[in-house]
Amino acid sequence: METSLSQASILIVDDDSKSLLALEQLLQSVTQKVVVANSGEEALRCVLKQDFAVILLDARMPGVDGFETARLIRERERSRHTPIIFLTGAYEDLHSVFRGYEAGAVDYIVKPLVPEILKSKISVFVELYIKNAVLIREIADRKLAEEHSRKSEENLRALAAHLQSVREEEWTRIAREIHDELGQSLTGLKMDLTWVVNRLPGDQRVLAERMKSMFGLIDGTIQSVRKIASRLRPEVLDQLGLTAAIGWCAGDFRKRTGIRCKVSLPSDTLILDHERSTAAFRIFQELLTNVARHANATRIDVAMRVDSGALVLTVEDNGRGIAESAIEDSKSLGLLGMRERVLPFGGAIEIAGVRDKGTKVRVCIPLGLK
Repeated sequence: METSLSQASILIVDDDSKSLLALEQLLQSVTQKVVVANSGEEALRCVLKQDFAVILLDARMPGVDGFETARLIRERERSRHTPIIFLTGAYEDLHSVFRGYEAGAVDYIVKPLVPEILKSKISVFVELYIKNAVLIREIADRKLAEEHSRKSEENLRALAAHLQSVREEEWTRIAREIHDELGQSLTGLKMDLTWVVNRLPGDQRVLAERMKSMFGLIDGTIQSVRKIASRLRPEVLDQLGLTAAIGWCAGDFRKRTGIRCKVSLPSDTLILDHERSTAAFRIFQELLTNVARHANATRIDVAMRVDSGALVLTVEDNGRGIAESAIEDSKSLGLLGMRERVLPFGGAIEIAGVRDKGTKVRVCIPLGLK
C-alpha cells in the first residue's frame, strides 16, 4: 500500500497548549499523523489544506468556539463528512451535548481522557479513512481503465468503419474496371469473331462449329463478368437506389438458390445517403448468405419500410432457427460485422430464432443521425 494511503491525519483543536501536547504525543504513530490547532480559526485553515480521518475538537474555546467551528467545517464540501469528536468537561450539561450533535459531532469524550478509550475510538475512524482512501483510489483506477478501454473501442470502431469505407471504394473501382475494361474487351472479341465467321467459306463446317462454341464461351464469360461486377458493387444500388437494389438482390438470390422470396418494398423512392444505403445493402447480402448456408429454409419474407424516422429492414425465414448461443457467440463474425455496420448511425439489429420454425432479423437504421 502506498504511504499516502496507509497514513491518516488527525486534527486536534484545543486552546490549551498542554492538552494539545499530551494528545499529540498520545496519538502520534506510524499509521497516523497528528496536526494541532489552538483555535477554531486555525482549525478552519487546516481543513482547507488537507483531509483528516477524524477531528478532536474542544467544545469550549475563546473566539470561535467548538460548536461554531464544527458548523463551519460541515459547510465546506471537502470536510462535510469528516468525523468530529467533541472534547468536553464533565460539567457540560445535556443541552451542550445536543448542541454538539446538531453541529455535526459523531461522539463525545469527557475530560479527563482515558487513553485506551480515546485510542480505540480514533483507530476506528482511522481504519475507515484508510479503507475509504483505498476504495476511492481503486474506483479512480477502474474509471481510468474504463476510459482507456472506451477510447480504444472507439478507435477500433473508427478504424473498422474506415476500412469498410476503403473496401467499398475498392470494390466499386474493381467492379467498374471489370465491367468496363474486361466487358469491352470481350465485346470487341465477339465482334472480331463475328467478322471472321462472316468471311468463312461455306464448306468450313468444322470451323463454323468451333466458332459457334467460341460465341457461347464469350457470351458465358460476359455474363460471369457482369455477375462478378454486380456482386462487388451492383450498379443498380448507385443508379436506382436501395429499394431497387434490395429487389434485385432478392431476385438473384431466388435464381441461385431456389428459395422462394416474398418481398415487400415501399412504393415511394427512398432518399438515403451513400453510407446508409451501402450499410443496409451489405447487411441484406449477409443475411441472405446466412440463410443459404445455415438455415435450410424453403422461403424467406423480406420487408423494408420507413418507421418513426428510421429505415427498418426485416428478413424472416422458415428454416431451422438460429440458436441463442449462436446469437451471442463472439466468433459469429458475420453477425458481429452487421452490428458494427449499424453502430455509426445509432442503429440496432434484433435477432430471434425458434427451433425448426425459422429466424427473424430486424435491422433498424435511424435516418436523422450522422
